[in-house]
Amino acid sequence: MSLRHMENLHLSHSSPQGAQRSFWREWLLSSVVLLLLCSLSTLVLVFLPLKQPAKESCVAKFGPLPSGWQMASPGPPCMNETSDWKLKILQNGLYLIYGQVALDETYRGFAPFDVRLRKNEDVIQMLTNNSNIQTVGGTYELHAGDTVDLIFNSEEQVLKNKTYWGIVLVANLQFIS
Repeated sequence: MSLRHMENLHLSHSSPQGAQRSFWREWLLSSVVLLLLCSLSTLVLVFLPLKQPAKESCVAKFGPLPSGWQMASPGPPCMNETSDWKLKILQNGLYLIYGQVALDETYRGFAPFDVRLRKNEDVIQMLTNNSNIQTVGGTYELHAGDTVDLIFNSEEQVLKNKTYWGIVLVANLQFIS
């Protein structure tokens, strides 16, 4: 190859021109699909035919210890405490569950770190990463009679004075048929 040919080479492009075009096409297609999915999910949430949205907050929070359950409900309660770390749901609905679990770094026992958020004794979320603080929660459809609890593999692993969880009724799920 002569020096004249070398002068015409573009050093800034490490891949052929076709690969550059392919990358932009994939990026554009992915962006359009993501935009469509976001738009569709927004429309579904806006036009979801609920008979009755939650008008006033129905909230329960447990912890951090020594504090126990703190409940706020405008009318008939949507949930009842059954024990520490455990609730019974009284109303069908969409519930937001939130919380944090603080690991006791001085724990030297043999039990592996394991925290479980359960619905009717079925695990709906499990934390096994033993970093300092873990967040727990999500949005779940719960029904009257369901029980929700937060359990630990070993209660000595958790700093109870820095660990809490709560639940909020977001919407009543009485769909129009």
